[in-house]
Amino acid sequence: MSAKFTQDDAEQIRAVVRHVGVLEGYGSANDFVEAAVQRELRRAQRKYNGGKPWEGVKAGGIRPGRRTRAETAAREDRQ
Repeated sequence: MSAKFTQDDAEQIRAVVRHVGVLEGYGSANDFVEAAVQRELRRAQRKYNGGKPWEGVKAGGIRPGRRTRAETAAREDRQ
């Protein structure tokens, strides 16, 4: 599993780590990304699954690749 970021977002992630990483407990960009993912997982679990983790999905269990145009449009609408 990997994540892709725009150049601007990647630069902002590095800036957070450089400027406040020690204060916030982020030793690396990966630490920051992992913390953000964990917060979003907990938020989605609370909102959609009674605060409980879902049953795991093994590698290959979801569609790989880029978002469809409809998925991209829906994501942009939420921002």
